[in-house]
Amino acid sequence: MLLLVALSAIIAPFVFLVIFRQPAIKGMFFSAIIVIVLALLVWGMGGGIVTASILQGIHKALTILLILFGAIVLLNTLQHTGAVDRINEGFRNISSDMRVQVIIVGFLFGALIEGAAGFGTPAAVTGPLMVALGFNPMAAAALALIADSSSVSFGAVGTPIQIGLSNIPGANLEFFNEIGVKVTLIDLFAGTFVPLILVVILTMFFGKKKSMKNVFELAPWALLIGVVYTGSALLYAVLFGQEFVAILASLTGLLVATFTTRKGFLMPKTAWKDAVRDGFEVKAEKSEMSLLKAWSPYLVVVGLLLITRIIDPIKEFTLKYVDLTWKNILGFEGVTSGWEVLYSPGTVLVLAAVFAVIIQRKSFSNFAKASKESLKSILTAGVTLFSTLTLVQVFTNSGINANDLISMPQYIAEALAATFGSGWVMVAPFLGELGAFITGSNTVSTLTFSPIQYSVANQTGMNTQIILALQVIGASAGNMICVHNVVAASTVVGMNGKEGDVIRKTLIPAIGYGILAGIGGLIIMSIL
Repeated sequence: MLLLVALSAIIAPFVFLVIFRQPAIKGMFFSAIIVIVLALLVWGMGGGIVTASILQGIHKALTILLILFGAIVLLNTLQHTGAVDRINEGFRNISSDMRVQVIIVGFLFGALIEGAAGFGTPAAVTGPLMVALGFNPMAAAALALIADSSSVSFGAVGTPIQIGLSNIPGANLEFFNEIGVKVTLIDLFAGTFVPLILVVILTMFFGKKKSMKNVFELAPWALLIGVVYTGSALLYAVLFGQEFVAILASLTGLLVATFTTRKGFLMPKTAWKDAVRDGFEVKAEKSEMSLLKAWSPYLVVVGLLLITRIIDPIKEFTLKYVDLTWKNILGFEGVTSGWEVLYSPGTVLVLAAVFAVIIQRKSFSNFAKASKESLKSILTAGVTLFSTLTLVQVFTNSGINANDLISMPQYIAEALAATFGSGWVMVAPFLGELGAFITGSNTVSTLTFSPIQYSVANQTGMNTQIILALQVIGASAGNMICVHNVVAASTVVGMNGKEGDVIRKTLIPAIGYGILAGIGGLIIMSIL
């Protein structure tokens, strides 16, 4: 009975969004009501902590909305200045093949943004870019989420590992770097296949002619890029530690992808454009804007994100000033929602939009117009996120109750551990996915479940570092299906209300990633 109640936070969204196909604005509202009622009546949470959790969820939703607004206002501004047309012209000059474009834009450029920003920012940036390239919105949202997976293990300069594993005994920089190496070793068996998976999903779900021939002819190149990314990630993890793995590996992948594509190495003879949305036309008129000027706002984004995260005085400034963090909400210790506004990727994205009109010498009316359009487009997402984050925080804070029960996430984890025991290496990634599906964060999933993963590994005599690495990798895969990331990715491409359809497209790759990670863990464990 208690296990079923704990699982309600997972079952309810799945039923409403995936089975009943309800839009998230309704499905997540009903899911949140169910979880709140069960938390009060069965789990013994008091009205005070539930209210504090609701307020915490609303506050956290506002932090995500700032990121959404920033991503949309940047894209809208660049559309008004004409920069998007020039960027797309540049991508088409590299390759007009949509299979190649999804790997370069979604996987590699997305990994660069993930390494600098994290927090769901990549899908919010790459999804609209793919729409501008002619992808239909559903394809753009689903592919952006699937692509933003392998790099999530390292997130914003190593946050998922450094913060997520900070509560493990003996955690220090050396320990974090060792976990980073284990993650990249295991990801040789999982992350390597993400580019190929993107090609499969694009051609078989969204192509007009669903033929495996379209997969096979680009498979060698897709696997090459996968090997370059995961192989270089392993090298950088060994040489430099885990903080800059995603950034350096994505840059390496972008260089190799651009060079091989321009040289025609492993490229099909005919460019595949079978998933172009109806009515889309490539502008025949060539843009007069330079490619560097068009891309400059995104260079500003990456630059500002790195500066605010690795230069300590600037980092301290952005964390200290304009701090809207809400601590110990309603007096409940630990029920806190952080919001350092200047440190937020959303603020960086808005600043980049302002810089865009300055660098590209356009009128500020472009930014003003883009801001109005962007505010309108995030209204539905705001309501949806309030319900989603309310459910998340009630679920997470359920350990504060009158029945002396552990929290719902811990209850689920311990039940799984008792059931699977020695077969845990194949289960560990899915516990990470479960945590990310609910919380929407690799870091939070790992913070929540890593002590349980560590305990199970010790009890069964398994390599603790490999099990913890599987937790991190699994939580990265969960990024594909977590509800508030899906809401965000759907919103920025204009697909409000279709969140369940997006999850149906990303669910199988998420499960597949978990299985591949488990197999990789078994292989690495047997070698070590």
